[in-house]
Formats: sequence, structure tokens, C-alpha cells
Amino acid sequence: MDLNEYRRQGYRMIDYIANYLENVRHLRVYPDVKPGYMQSLMPDHAPEEGESFNEIFKDFENIVMPGVCHWQSPHMHGYFPSLTSPASLLGDMLSDGLSCLGFTWAASPAMTELEVIVMDWLAKLVGLPEEFLHSGPGKGGGVIQTSGSEGTLIALLGARTRMFQYYKDKYDNVNERELNTRLVGYTSDQAHSSVEKAGLIGLVQMRYIETKDDLSMDGEKLLEAIRKDRESGLIPFFVGASLGTTGAGCF
Repeated sequence: MDLNEYRRQGYRMIDYIANYLENVRHLRVYPDVKPGYMQSLMPDHAPEEGESFNEIFKDFENIVMPGVCHWQSPHMHGYFPSLTSPASLLGDMLSDGLSCLGFTWAASPAMTELEVIVMDWLAKLVGLPEEFLHSGPGKGGGVIQTSGSEGTLIALLGARTRMFQYYKDKYDNVNERELNTRLVGYTSDQAHSSVEKAGLIGLVQMRYIETKDDLSMDGEKLLEAIRKDRESGLIPFFVGASLGTTGAGCF
């Protein structure tokens, strides 16, 4: 596809997406298909020669769309909200067009600095202390993760690393493997499954604290669990706070 074809098909895609979002409320939310429906509609090996975009788009409409669950529909009440907006779609287009990698400042100064600024905006919007800001007095700041599950994992691994460093600074000859077996984290029994998975990946123990009638974590039971674990020689290092989950809005 050359740039002239890209420009022509791009206009077509924008019209298609705009029409889809304008009319998605009239579509059946969940598709009337059975598992494996696509197998007989697709070749059993990758094509050896490319097809025109028109042919690819026909396959999209005839094969993909019949099996789509319409998350953008106002009648979609499963899982969690996944609404998009025209502005975000255009933002994705610009980002994909530039296709920068922002793993260091030198790799893309604008991308790196914009992320820092926007993360500070977000921290201020939710009322976090100045220590959480890139521009704050501490070592705070954050980066955008690809998903909430990834953010949970990184938070847990960060807490684990910090605990390792604390014990290394305090004691000589610290064995990280032995120390890791003593680490224990806590979260609500209403927490998202990603918290449990983060504990499994980090090879740490997790305690699931009972919730009250309003599904909020019981603070007294959390303190009691921490006290018992410390008496048993374990090291509390992480509490995963739930600000709403797939199952319930809990705090």
C-alpha cells in the first residue's frame, strides 16, 4: 500500500468507524456465534501472497464483524466500561503514525516529557500527595502502563524490590531467596484477579482480607492479619487497595 492508497482507504476507515459508533446502539450486543465459528471461514495457513485492502476489508465485514461483541454499545453492561471517543481515536492515529519508542528521553524527548507532564496531571486530579509527582520533592512519579493488570504487577514487584533493599541496607549477607519466602501481601477478597496473579508471579504469599457488608476492606482484620504474620516471622510488604473491581465497586 502506497501513501496515496493509504490516504484513500484512511478516509474510508474514518467514515466506517464514525458510522459504526453512530449506529452501534442498534446492533445486537453479543454475537450469535458458537466457539470455533471462524475456523471454517479462514484458511488453515497464512497467505503466501498479499491481497488488496478491499479484499481484506470484505473478510473483516463478513468474518470478523459477525463475531464481535460490541463493547462500545450503550447496551453493553458486562465486564466494565470500555468506551472510546472520536478524540481518542484521532489521538491513536497520530501516535501510530509517528510510531515512536519512548524507552529513554533520547529515543523520543517529546514523548518522554509529555508522559511525565500528563502523569503529574493525573496525580493531581486524584489528589495524591506531592511525593507522587515527578515535579515533587520526593522520588515519586510514574509511567503509563499498558493495562491495570500490568500496573498491579509492577507495583508489587516495586514493593518487593524496595523491601529487599531495606534489608540489605540494614543487615549483612541477606539471602534474597530466603527473604522472598517470608514476604506477604494483603488485598481485599473483592480484589481483581490481577492482584492474585501478581503475587504468583512475584512468588510471594497473599492474604485475602474479608470485607464488610458494604464490600470495603475491613481495616481491623487487615491489622490483625499483619500482626499475626509478624509474630510468625513473616514480613508484610504490600497492601493492594481496591477502588472498584469487576465484581463490585468496593473501597
